Amino acid sequence: MRKMLSLLVSVACMLFASAVLANDASSVRGIYLLTNYPAVTVRPGTTSTVSLTLDNHGAAPVRMKLRVENVPKGWKATLLGNGQPVGAAMPGTDNSVDLALRLDVPADAGTAPHTLTVDADGGGQHLSLPIDVALARKLPAKLSLKSKLPELKGSAQSDFGYEFTLKNDSNKDMLVSLAAKAPQYFQTTFTEAYGTQELSSVPIKAGGSKDIKLKVTPPNTVEPGTYPITVDVSAGDAKASAALKMQLVGQPHLTLSGRNGLMSTHAEIDKATSMPLVVSNTGGADATNVKLTGSAPSGWTIKFSPDTIDHLAPGKTKEVQASITPASESLAGDYMVDAQATSQGQSVTGDIRVSVVTSSLWGIIGAIILAIAVLILVGAVARYGRR
Repeated sequence: MRKMLSLLVSVACMLFASAVLANDASSVRGIYLLTNYPAVTVRPGTTSTVSLTLDNHGAAPVRMKLRVENVPKGWKATLLGNGQPVGAAMPGTDNSVDLALRLDVPADAGTAPHTLTVDADGGGQHLSLPIDVALARKLPAKLSLKSKLPELKGSAQSDFGYEFTLKNDSNKDMLVSLAAKAPQYFQTTFTEAYGTQELSSVPIKAGGSKDIKLKVTPPNTVEPGTYPITVDVSAGDAKASAALKMQLVGQPHLTLSGRNGLMSTHAEIDKATSMPLVVSNTGGADATNVKLTGSAPSGWTIKFSPDTIDHLAPGKTKEVQASITPASESLAGDYMVDAQATSQGQSVTGDIRVSVVTSSLWGIIGAIILAIAVLILVGAVARYGRR
């Protein structure tokens, strides 16, 4: 009986707690104007931005008219939505609208604090959010670093360029040092966004900004995957950093060479000579449908067996035979023949040096002709030399 009573009491407590939570949840229904920072410090002669949010908790969408009150003389206060000036906002049910209050403070504003008020009216509601603005001639040194595209994708043969905006949010000029942390053997260089000169530091005037670019070159042997890169900037006690990602996808990389590295052979006129060639895939992905073609002097022929490699995995090689036949009118000497392997938009060329020699048959014929000429000469001397 006691156990049953205890169980009933527990259930009753749970139901009571649920009812309290439900009442608490329903009590926050409505539209609210909020900010994370209702008190800020601004330096005269600069522009500052305060982030705002117009939240709708379970209420019907209502058009809320927006305005800023108590703006000091000479100041400019602008409400922005999505970067554009706005005069009203309308958050959907259980949704929010991000806003920003941009303050342009004149240089002669003095140091007296001010309180501005952001008002929102609509649907019988009046919302008022006070923003306290303190003024200071000197602010702590501060750097901000914003990346336009923090994640890039490509192959190991690609060059990756990350662009940043580096801002000096202080009242003094700074010489900002630039540094990048990347995986081993990754090469990193900083340049100005539209320049080529490598940088290790960059001067930025007080309140100014500069666009910089980080170029990252991965090693050819890197495996496919996602690699982290960190950019650190500093000037004295002021520091900022940005986290980047590089996604590398596999890509085949073909090489073409002779057996044992030799790219030369001998050939006879009108006679096919076979030469072994080695096709290698040193990339990080399979090479498929590798086509073998060649170019040679006029009248020559060059053929490959096989002339297509259907599949070549990373780190694997395949030997093919190149059959080279010099033209009948070729003279003895050295000639260059090109062999080419192509796959998936990649192409690699190897130069083959071919030394052409006359055939043994022509050598025999030449020797016979020479012997006949000698005999004729000897006979002539013997016959006419007695006279």
